Order: sequence, then structure tokens, then C-alpha cells
Amino acid sequence: MSDTVKEPKQLLHLVFGGELESLEGTDFTDLQALDIVGIYPNYAEAEKAWRAKAQSTVDNAHMRYFIVHMHKLLDPDGDGQFG
Repeated sequence: MSDTVKEPKQLLHLVFGGELESLEGTDFTDLQALDIVGIYPNYAEAEKAWRAKAQSTVDNAHMRYFIVHMHKLLDPDGDGQFG
């Protein structure tokens, strides 16, 4: 019997945001000013960061933050074989 504890699979998520040109779209006013909040090992951690940033900018209706499921971009087939 092994005493090793298997780490949960990393499901990387990126949280970022910026000011949008329009409330109806997802085009940013200034790509150089995007706020890259961070990369998180799972959705729950990413959602915490997203909520905090979204709440801190609630007074600016054009400011939006997003969660990108990086693990789906890195491994679209979900088979664990990157590349």
C-alpha cells in the first residue's frame, strides 16, 4: 500500500478584465490596460478572485472581469495528452 496522496488534476483558469467599449460587447477600450488577475488551479479559486475584482469595480458599469477555462484550451479533447 502506498502512502502517497494523489494531487487533484490541475484545471487551470485565467481571471482577467478591463473596461469594455460597450455594455453589449466584449471589445476592450485599451488592450494595454487589461488587468491580468492571475491563473488559478481550479474553478473555485478563480471564482473567488473574479468575485473580488468584480465587486471592487462595481461602480464602473463598463468594467468587466472574465474567467477563461485554460484547461479546455490546452486539452480540448480532455484526454490529458497536451500538444
